Amino acid sequence: MEEMIVVVGETYCGAEERQLTVRKTSVFYPGDGFAAYEHSTGELVFRVDTYGRGPALATDLVLMDPSGASILTLRKKWPSLHQRWEGYLGDRMEGQKPLFTVKRSSIFGGERAGVVVEVHDTDHAKGTEYRIEGSFAHRCCRLLYLDNKSVEDRDEQGSTRDAAGVGIVAAEIKRKVDEHAHVVLSKDVFCLHIRPHFDAAFAMGLVLVLDQISGDDDVDNVDDFSALPDDNQDARSPSS
Repeated sequence: MEEMIVVVGETYCGAEERQLTVRKTSVFYPGDGFAAYEHSTGELVFRVDTYGRGPALATDLVLMDPSGASILTLRKKWPSLHQRWEGYLGDRMEGQKPLFTVKRSSIFGGERAGVVVEVHDTDHAKGTEYRIEGSFAHRCCRLLYLDNKSVEDRDEQGSTRDAAGVGIVAAEIKRKVDEHAHVVLSKDVFCLHIRPHFDAAFAMGLVLVLDQISGDDDVDNVDDFSALPDDNQDARSPSS
């Protein structure tokens, strides 16, 4: 992905592929926050703290930098059968327009129905669409960039798109494996892989929304991998 994809800000679009280690934290309730660390250095990159009512009742989530400054505010729309969320730059102000909208593509089928992300035309980003495939509950899903013109241009240059030919893998969530013990860690710790030039703050904001609309709603079926992306498809992971 040579083109810089800016949604939140250019400062979050690194020239190199990034891997973040994301950990669910517990301040007042189990899993009521997140901390994301740079895999290579262990440096804290993003944090999320949910206070007061517990994660299941949250309607506003704030993605912060390590110092506690607001980067994104995610707000749940009520009522919404599609579990619609909107993302706002910084601390949301009255009358402020959202940067992007996230919703399930269908009210039926749970995670298997997929999730659709629409980035609106703003000063920070051009309007485009994304699709999230796989299962966040299993910590195995990917974000596909659906800019058709960019897909056609990149395909002429030999770049990789997904098996259906309609998107490029921009980010991917995977289970975390302990490098020393070679064991898979719990789902409270996972990896967020981000392709070069893609907005890491936007990707992390989507993690927060996925945790709310998908959560662990099918963790009892952890051996059912039919909802997961097929690693044998033509689409490559960010680490390819």
